[in-house]
Amino acid sequence: MPELPDPEVLRRIPLSARTVLQVGCTSGDLAAAYRRMNPKVRLLSLVADADLAKALAPVFDEIAVAGAPNQPLPFGEQFDCIIYDHCLEQMADPLALLRQHAEALSVDGMMLIKVVNAEHWRHAARLLGASAAGDHEAPLTPPPAPLFTLHRLRHAFLSLGLNLCDVTLEETGSEEAEGFVQALAPALEALGIDPADYAARATTAYYIWRVRKSAGERIIVSGSMLDPVGGVSHVRVVHPLAAIGTNPLTKVAVLDRIGGKPPADDTPRIFVLHRPALISDAGIALLRALRSAGYLLITEFDDHPDHFNMMQHGGELTFRGVHALQTSTPTLARVLRKYNPEIAIFPNAIATLPEVHNFRDPHRMTMFFGALNRERCWQPFMDVINTVARMVGPRLRFQVVHDRLFFEALDTPHKAFMPTCDYETYLQLLGASEFCFMPLSDTVFNRAKSDLKFIECGACRVTPIASTVVYGDSIEHDRTGVLFRDESQLYQALLRLLAVPDAARAMADTARHYVERERMLAYQVEPRLAWYRSLWKRRDELTAALEARMASDLATAA
Repeated sequence: MPELPDPEVLRRIPLSARTVLQVGCTSGDLAAAYRRMNPKVRLLSLVADADLAKALAPVFDEIAVAGAPNQPLPFGEQFDCIIYDHCLEQMADPLALLRQHAEALSVDGMMLIKVVNAEHWRHAARLLGASAAGDHEAPLTPPPAPLFTLHRLRHAFLSLGLNLCDVTLEETGSEEAEGFVQALAPALEALGIDPADYAARATTAYYIWRVRKSAGERIIVSGSMLDPVGGVSHVRVVHPLAAIGTNPLTKVAVLDRIGGKPPADDTPRIFVLHRPALISDAGIALLRALRSAGYLLITEFDDHPDHFNMMQHGGELTFRGVHALQTSTPTLARVLRKYNPEIAIFPNAIATLPEVHNFRDPHRMTMFFGALNRERCWQPFMDVINTVARMVGPRLRFQVVHDRLFFEALDTPHKAFMPTCDYETYLQLLGASEFCFMPLSDTVFNRAKSDLKFIECGACRVTPIASTVVYGDSIEHDRTGVLFRDESQLYQALLRLLAVPDAARAMADTARHYVERERMLAYQVEPRLAWYRSLWKRRDELTAALEARMASDLATAA
């Protein structure tokens, strides 16, 4: 059974890395998981023997066998990230290895290092012969070298000319550690060691360091988030923040409370408001609080604003009262530009490609439908869907999420319903289906929507069956999905896909390749950060424009 990659290590690999080297790995799980997030990456590995190199060959682009720990790297290229996951402890001279490998880092390259803490209480317990819970049957492995403590590692990295980015302390068995320190406290005090200080050092089991070749400029990106319904918050806020947060110079956070003193330095500070409804005095107060906290303000909006009641009550402040806007489509950008000319388009993108687990039985196909407020879009097609369902019987099943009316309108016993669920469950249900029904009626509001459901389908290797509204600009008909304009075209498409499931799977495979090539969040990390930094450099100019808009609005209201 394959091991799961360490999530704390995985989420610290810079997502925009072009070339990554993993040193001393014994498993390809970490590399495989990272490639699903950044398919264009070049992955290399340095391993201990030829048999291991052969076993890991399907995962990496190139593998070299290390004849000696400190031999020159054989790849002849520079790396954006070098990973040492529990391997430095095994090296005779880890500092010499790091010094040599640092020369192979790109200008903005970094090292990601996870090591055992030599001061962890379990090592002391073993050396003292004390009983550590769960250790009575564990093999007596040698303790890590004295180098691997928090302060000695910090000094070592600085001595190598590396720039410290951050360090994560992983704790295990804190209650057991507390008991051990309490029992040892008299001896510690007799030796002049503060038990509280020792406890702080001994509780940490592992350190995860990120160090860079060059210093670089840090940036803080915070944001607010709507309640996570339908995955919108994940796609537009949670996942993008996590993606840019893999950059070791970037600190990210989703905040539900605004406060704090003005910043003491000039570190760029960006705050992204997710679909806010900024109205009257309350909206102005929030914007002022954020600006007082030193933030440059961006409104993230991915729907047509005229659909929202706030626009009848002074909601233009949502767009005019901030420094800039970001959205998901050119259509929306054109709509929003009349409120604020500073706008960037970041198309919806996928954080990671899920494992595929559909198209297993050509005689049983499932159509997925999951959407909010789409009754007027699907109602004209329900007779066609029910006609096909009666014709093919159990060969066509339905998985419906959220829309109870759609579920009840299906005239078939072969259906399942899931109420509104979290985004992970939504994607799991989508990925267990073969088709996805995606109707959008031709309205001003719908024409401004994004193609999010198409890229979700592609990521999960599901064949989209979609209206030409919105999806006609993304889906290549009969190549990455099926487009329909009316009931007759939908009827023909359903019968054809059910009759030739191999054709449906081929379209789904091509759609996944498209997402893999074009629509991954990994490819947006650098453009997003570059835009945020460019706004910060122009913040005086943008603030003057913001205040002019606000003054104009107040004068008009008066």
